[in-house]
Amino acid sequence: MADKRLEEKIDQNFSDAAAQYKGMMRRLPADRFPKTYYAQTDKFQTGASSDWCSGFYPGTLLYLYEQTKDQSLLLESERILKVLEKEKNNKTTHDLGFMMYCSFGNAERIQPKPAFKDILLTSARSLASRFNPKVGCIKSWDKVKSYHGGEWSYPVIIDNMMNLELLFYASKVTGDSSFRNMAISHARKTAQNHVRPDYSSYHVVNYDPETGAVKSRETHQGFSDNSTWSRGEAWGIYGFTMVYRESGEKSFLKTAEGMADFFLAHLPKDTIPDWDFNVNQSGYTPQWKYDPSKFAEIPKDASAAAVAASALIELSQYTNKKQSKKYLKAAEDILWALSSPKYKAATGENGNFILKHSTGSVPAYSEIDVPLTYADYYFVEAMKRYKELKK
Repeated sequence: MADKRLEEKIDQNFSDAAAQYKGMMRRLPADRFPKTYYAQTDKFQTGASSDWCSGFYPGTLLYLYEQTKDQSLLLESERILKVLEKEKNNKTTHDLGFMMYCSFGNAERIQPKPAFKDILLTSARSLASRFNPKVGCIKSWDKVKSYHGGEWSYPVIIDNMMNLELLFYASKVTGDSSFRNMAISHARKTAQNHVRPDYSSYHVVNYDPETGAVKSRETHQGFSDNSTWSRGEAWGIYGFTMVYRESGEKSFLKTAEGMADFFLAHLPKDTIPDWDFNVNQSGYTPQWKYDPSKFAEIPKDASAAAVAASALIELSQYTNKKQSKKYLKAAEDILWALSSPKYKAATGENGNFILKHSTGSVPAYSEIDVPLTYADYYFVEAMKRYKELKK
């Protein structure tokens, strides 16, 4: 049963978010996509259409248009989608689900058009080109160096679970099961090799592309190789929940539940996780050049909370009654926290982003304690999912 008070809060959040994004529309260069904002220098940072974050801005506009019916949001989404379209042919990235399904997928769902479907199918083919049958996974990065030295031979990151929905879509539309089979293979391998017995997760698994054997388990954005990066854990909850929805395989539901239980067991009282669950704990040693003096306190990651909230709302619909109640209550608590003045920006502030206090990459000393475009997207999606719960 949905909380009426929270529903009222969500309606206000949608109204406030629409006002924020209408302000963002006015400050965004014509061919760029919002990434973050640095309040101390009043710097609004943007990215090109090829940036992995490019799909979240149009996706958020479309979600907000659905809730408010504000035509200016729809028109802006249509404008920016034209800038993004060319990425359908991009075979150099595993992030085409984020880029194209969060954007054109929502556009096709709201106002179906043959052109949107064609763009999504071309995007799925581009993503599928990165699948190696010997490994059974889609390759994440082409040239990224390990903190141990040298480039990974075939890195697969937990984030990649989020891009599989595009492949399931392509199978449903075309009847070609190869897309679906790739997605399921990737999810099985990720469950096998990224997820630990306690349902915590590794960020990066590096494979041998010739044999498919695991060469190493490491991190690129977490505190240490054996720690649990909080947004990575949230990607896992979301991704395995989605793959269960699309495949019906109970093992994926079990993995999603296990990862959800781990995530919730390690949340602080305010329900917004630190950027990694094992920062400064004994037994966890960073391989990157960690300088704790750079941080007055451990950075939070509101984006991890937003992703988890959206995932938990969906997961609550598939699990048993006791677990369902637990997951829904946790999602509600996170939504209340993100709706508070501590995390939700006042209108006109925060570079016109909705949420404050997210963290991009601490090891890269990049985007720390700032708004992030994907935090906004999954916060808005979580609120939409909550409003659509069966009453």
